[in-house]
Amino acid sequence: MFHQPLRQSEGLDRQPGPIGDVLWWTHARRGIFKLADIAANTRRGKHAPPISPLALEAVKRIDAIFDLERALNGKPATDRLAARQEHSIALVAALEDWMRTERARLSRHAPVAKPMDYMLTRWDGFTRFLVDGRLCLTNNAAERSLRGIALGRKAWLFCGSDRGGQRAAIMYGLITTAKLNDIDPQAWLADVLAHINDIPQSRLYELLPWNWKVIREQKIAA
Repeated sequence: MFHQPLRQSEGLDRQPGPIGDVLWWTHARRGIFKLADIAANTRRGKHAPPISPLALEAVKRIDAIFDLERALNGKPATDRLAARQEHSIALVAALEDWMRTERARLSRHAPVAKPMDYMLTRWDGFTRFLVDGRLCLTNNAAERSLRGIALGRKAWLFCGSDRGGQRAAIMYGLITTAKLNDIDPQAWLADVLAHINDIPQSRLYELLPWNWKVIREQKIAA
């Protein structure tokens, strides 16, 4: 999910837009790739299911989109959007046309039909990155950041209850958000705890990490 807009540069006067789905191409590609994985089939031997030519073609088309995205990693959102409008949008449109044509010829029981349907019935969510340069094709970075939680899950037993776990998750999310905004989590949290009782509820948004950072920088500049 994403909330439009999210730009920190817009400051405190930004007007939130509608919430929409943002779907990750790695998840969609994974379901198709399983039907086109020649190396895995070789390891399975004679009991391996046949390679799907349609899945293989779909993977090639999707990988071409990923190749363009790799060249855009680290670039500003405006540059990414311009490049996507110039190059990626044509590849995505061609993929959709091809996939809808081929899907219409398949039985609903065909193995490749399921991952195709997954994409085609959610196409708006998969193509939203074409109109917003801030969005990525994948959430791999977020999943990697959660790996530490999974590896240390026994340490979370101290929560003691579902409510404690929920509160811990909220705090973990806030601390991680501070880090993503280049803020020292300890400094931000200490300042929030020191001032939250003195701020009206209508102004609590000022304590969100990205807003807190803007206000702090304005005070330093003044």
